[in-house]
Amino acid sequence: MSTPPLTSSSSFCYAFTYDVFISFRGCDTRYGFTNNLYQALHRKGIRTFFDDEELRKGEGIAQSLVKAIEESRIAILVFSKNYASSSFCLDELVKIMECIKGNGRLIFPVFYDVDPSDVRHQKGSYAVALTNHEQRFKDDNVKVQKWRTALHEAANLSGNDFKLQREYEHAFIVNIVKEISNRIRRAPLHVADYPVGLESRVREVNKLLNGGSNNGALMVGIYGVGGIGKTTLAKEVYNLIADPFHGLCFLENVRENSIKHGLAYLQESFLCKILGEKDIKLASVSEGISLIKKRFKNKKVLLVLDDIDKPEQLQAIAGSPDWFGPGSIIIITTRDKHLLTSHRVERTYQVKGFDEKEALELLSWSAFKYENVDPIYMDILNKVVLYASGLPLALEVIGSNLNGRSVEEWISALDENKRIPNKDIQRILRVSFDALEDYHQTLFLDIACCFKGYDFEDLKDTLHALHDVNPIFGIRVLAERSLIKIYKNGYVTQHDLIQDMGREIVRQESPENPSGRSRLWLPEDVMQVLQQNIGTNQIGLMFLDAPMSKVIDWDGEGFRKMGNLKALIIKNGNFFNGPHHLPNSLRVLEWCGYPSHSLPADFHPKKLSILKLPNNCFTPLPLVKLLKEFMDMSVLDFSSNDWITHIPDVSSAPNLKELRFGFCENLVEIDGTVGLLSKLRMLNVYRCTKLRSLPSLMLPSLLFLDLTECPSLESFPEILGKMENMTSLELFNTSIRELPYSICNLTRLQHVSLQWSETIILPSSIFMLQELRNLHIVRSKVLLSNEEEGTEERCSVSCAAMTYLKLYSSNMSDKFLRIILARFPNLERLNLTESNLRILPACIKNCHLLRFLRLDHCINLQEIRGIPPNIQCLSASYTMSLSSSSRRILLNKELHEEVGKKRFVLPGTSIPSWFENQDSGQPISFWFRNQFPAISLCFLLKELDNERNIRPHMELISNGNHNGRHVFDDRSCMGAPGHIWIYDLEDNAGQQFQQNEWNQALVSLSVVTFGDKKNVRELSTKEWGSIEIGVHIIKERSNMDDIQFTNPLLDKDDNKTLHVADPHNHHVHQQPGRQLGLSLPPPSLSNNLQWDPYYDCIRATEIAPGESSNTPSSGNAREEEVHPISTCTASSTSSSIHKYLSNENETTTVDEDEDDDDVEMDAFFDSVDVTGIPMLYNSHEKLVTTTPSDEEIRQTLRSVKSFLSHDASILLDPELCTILKANLDYLSNLSSADHGGISREMSKVISEASQFLTRWSRDYTKGHNKIDYIMSQLLRADELEMNLESNKKRYLEVVASRKRKREIFEEAKTIKAELDELRKNVPMGT
Repeated sequence: MSTPPLTSSSSFCYAFTYDVFISFRGCDTRYGFTNNLYQALHRKGIRTFFDDEELRKGEGIAQSLVKAIEESRIAILVFSKNYASSSFCLDELVKIMECIKGNGRLIFPVFYDVDPSDVRHQKGSYAVALTNHEQRFKDDNVKVQKWRTALHEAANLSGNDFKLQREYEHAFIVNIVKEISNRIRRAPLHVADYPVGLESRVREVNKLLNGGSNNGALMVGIYGVGGIGKTTLAKEVYNLIADPFHGLCFLENVRENSIKHGLAYLQESFLCKILGEKDIKLASVSEGISLIKKRFKNKKVLLVLDDIDKPEQLQAIAGSPDWFGPGSIIIITTRDKHLLTSHRVERTYQVKGFDEKEALELLSWSAFKYENVDPIYMDILNKVVLYASGLPLALEVIGSNLNGRSVEEWISALDENKRIPNKDIQRILRVSFDALEDYHQTLFLDIACCFKGYDFEDLKDTLHALHDVNPIFGIRVLAERSLIKIYKNGYVTQHDLIQDMGREIVRQESPENPSGRSRLWLPEDVMQVLQQNIGTNQIGLMFLDAPMSKVIDWDGEGFRKMGNLKALIIKNGNFFNGPHHLPNSLRVLEWCGYPSHSLPADFHPKKLSILKLPNNCFTPLPLVKLLKEFMDMSVLDFSSNDWITHIPDVSSAPNLKELRFGFCENLVEIDGTVGLLSKLRMLNVYRCTKLRSLPSLMLPSLLFLDLTECPSLESFPEILGKMENMTSLELFNTSIRELPYSICNLTRLQHVSLQWSETIILPSSIFMLQELRNLHIVRSKVLLSNEEEGTEERCSVSCAAMTYLKLYSSNMSDKFLRIILARFPNLERLNLTESNLRILPACIKNCHLLRFLRLDHCINLQEIRGIPPNIQCLSASYTMSLSSSSRRILLNKELHEEVGKKRFVLPGTSIPSWFENQDSGQPISFWFRNQFPAISLCFLLKELDNERNIRPHMELISNGNHNGRHVFDDRSCMGAPGHIWIYDLEDNAGQQFQQNEWNQALVSLSVVTFGDKKNVRELSTKEWGSIEIGVHIIKERSNMDDIQFTNPLLDKDDNKTLHVADPHNHHVHQQPGRQLGLSLPPPSLSNNLQWDPYYDCIRATEIAPGESSNTPSSGNAREEEVHPISTCTASSTSSSIHKYLSNENETTTVDEDEDDDDVEMDAFFDSVDVTGIPMLYNSHEKLVTTTPSDEEIRQTLRSVKSFLSHDASILLDPELCTILKANLDYLSNLSSADHGGISREMSKVISEASQFLTRWSRDYTKGHNKIDYIMSQLLRADELEMNLESNKKRYLEVVASRKRKREIFEEAKTIKAELDELRKNVPMGT
């Protein structure tokens, strides 16, 4: 059976290995105070970590100590006089502050014969110690500053101060033990049987708890729908952070207990719990408030108020943050977000429902008590998860009810729950509904039954029409109580189970007879009532969305008995005939596909506000009649009517807010009265293809005007007065040629889009629109009204708000662009794609805010006379007509070296020469340290399949691992052949790097392919053949000493098998990897190189000190014979080559006597099984492991240790050899009697090392030449191996041509022969 799920914080307080971790300075208190404290804690059964001296050796903290800190509930810091002199203690302190204090656990400082202010402000012995540390770690100021900060923070915590000769140590320790006992003896709250999904949610709440409050307590609110897990989350957080507080109280079920017992009872419970007193009785709530203020003013408390639903509950117990002492935390859980807002709780967290994975896990545990479920249940489990919609309550209730049930029973139960919701779930969810006012309950039931999924504005208008009350406040109340959710786009939705709860409330009005309910929404209930004519006055709202396959055969009399029906909404329904009667009580009538040519003759509603009859077959005459009769109508929707030719006089309906006549393809004319409707917010004539004109408009309330797809519309209406509510105008595929001068009366216009017009003339007044931000003109010839007169108007009026101008595929003059740029001085984006522009004017230099410029496919563009000074992105792809001078401007080195990130794309066949580092057919690597350099990258793409996009990127590689950490990644790059991409990257790339640590940057490309789904992959060898890459370092903004294009770790560390010093000139040979075009990621202490076929690079395999390349690490340092270089590297490598070539020779032997050619060739290639060539390796061991006390000898040993941690070839540098030889001689002559001297054994080891050094030097020349030769043989063998593998693949791909097979076979035999010859020529001796 599986183990129940536990997050990292679940049952937190009892998941610790240790109750207490003691941090101390061993030489001060190990054998006195600290040991006595440990013994006292141990006797009380308090699990205490007390380390031994072995763990405190060395410079850093042992991993076992780190683990002990992380697994401890409380840390006791024993600050003594010499505590700060130990870097070990200070590192330990920093870790404690991170692991324990950072997770809300308790830190208990003890100041042992030291003044707390000395620790806090680093005075006295602490000042001396920190000053010494600053000298010692002068290259790492960050480390010392961390120590100072940790000391200051720790000394500010509440603790105990002990002075020698002033009090008894025993009594002091007893008090500490008593305090610790009180803190750890509390029992944690039970959180949940199956605490699934808590970890991430606890983490989010903990973020809110950071920082504290400047005024007493910090108040944090947790809100969400009932059953979502608010109480569970609060308990988990409470258990996690409780230790540091002086008073703790979790008041559960405040709503229920305040109803049963009153607020004074809750105050009494709170006081008794925190003060530890019994039988506190209060005469009134006011007395309780006074007592809470008095007793807790200076006390650090943790209080959780669970399930608050009334403001007075908060006011009675936690009326204000200043009622409590500094550091206090008050956590409030509620279903009502407004309660938190009104109480000025600024930090809030909304509990989210479970995702699919979490929901399935909780359901599995609840139903089966284990996680691995029989596969036959998976389908029904997924259906239950979908039904529960992430609500933990529902998952637990359904899961526990179906424990041990069969699949058939699960299916039946789910169907039953969908029809009649579970009572246990309903009881919890209904609490929020019962707390609502009557009107808000009505709104909730309306939404649950009929209006879930409505747009907010439509919902507001509909509810207003139904109830004669503006519903905005009520809708907000429902949202604050998590009964509905309003998305940013205005979409109103609801949790499925909350909707079920509301519908169940309505169903219970008449469980057996649907005609007795206030609202009907199920298709079968609606059809039953209509077909059987059993409607009643109880029905107030009817909603039908039935499949069109079901014909509703009725007599048209079904509505006659529904005298109180206010809303009839039929989204879908295949009615056999139209209604003979409609109730006059209707306020909302929406019937898509109304099945009659007119409304019933006796239909005279006095309060009809919304009439939506899309897809109806009304003629103009009934439309005229209803416009005259329905005077209170605010919404009229006659969309998709093929009979209407004109919109008649609407003056009799002055309250109209929306007119929708979209898709009325025979509509020709609109009456002038439409343009005078003062309340009209929307006029929609979308795709009225025969509409020729619009009346002049004076519509002060108009928000939206849709004239899209009206190709016969030739003129835009005059704007007769100020219209300050319209912000957007879109004209798509119309015949409008000119915008009127009166367009300036649309004073709040922000977005104008003119598309697919043959010609469009812009009036000069368009520049008067001071809020206009976006102007898009697409596939049109564009002119200015005064341009034809030949006068280039000065910039007397300009539009400062304009930021985005799009002239896509537009026909314009060069003069037009000059004028438009002058009139829009603050442009940030300019898109001239596919325009007929010939010259990009010099005045574009004045556009100081312009950052994005697109000149793609401008086939006539020849001259670029200026570049915006702050340009970030310039794209001129497929603009092939650019002059050479314009190309020089775009490729100017000084332009790309200016500060700021830039991306340029333009046609080109070569990388500019100022890119000093260029390569083709492969990625480029460089190494940097301290900070990312200021660089430019260039990518040249000579050819690529059209269906693919390239993705340039630069990845940081750590220890040879490609971990996806990108400094730069262009995911929007199109793969245009014959183009170059230039990227200028800032030197502050947003990455943090360790001081003096080398980092590798790999500049490369990926390919994005599009099919059924988007895929990203590495380039193939063939694709790399069409790629060139260049890197330019901007020297003025980069430290060139911190940048290298060869691996600096190989230069200075271990891997001299690829990088060997010249004995005569002392310079380095180029790495063979670079000669082959390979990228060399930086290894970390690399000792063994191996071939990595995925990244086509040589990378290092880390070998810890004390290991050889062939021996697994034992974790202990050991002595090992130091071989001369000739035997340490060359011989072992030669042996590897010999083995490789010998095996290859054996496996490729062919039976010469085979008569059949096919059999001979097949046998040959079947035997070819090429493996990677073993690369060179060497080893290094630490010869020196002791740590003398004398500083001079210690420094000398560190120097030797540093030398010997590098490989042999470093030691062969003559200058380094001299230094090392002197150090070794000095150490070997020291006797054990000398102060700080060394043992005879160590002297012997050092003497032997000196001898080995001499032998290394003697063998240097021979070893160097041998390594070079062997490397060349290895590289050639690798090349032959790849050729042989390629031959095998080609041979297997050939099917029909025996001649072609024979040719490939002969090539393979030639390669094989060369491999044999190579084996003979490789030296095998030492």
